[in-house]
Amino acid sequence: MDLTALGAGIAALTGIGAGIGIGVATAKAVDAVARQPEASGKIMTLLLLGGALAEATAIYGLLVALAIIFAK
Repeated sequence: MDLTALGAGIAALTGIGAGIGIGVATAKAVDAVARQPEASGKIMTLLLLGGALAEATAIYGLLVALAIIFAK
């Protein structure tokens, strides 16, 4: 039985985790800016850095999924 498609599907699920993580981080950043508007520049910088790292995780998952499919 070939489990390549199952492995690629599991690797592609990292996109869901990244999406949830970015959503939670954005919600927390909006909450933080609402509480302390004077810190919005610092909060946005950290939010963009965290979002970029979360997206990198999703891209790595996609690359692993493609490697699993085409590495035969």
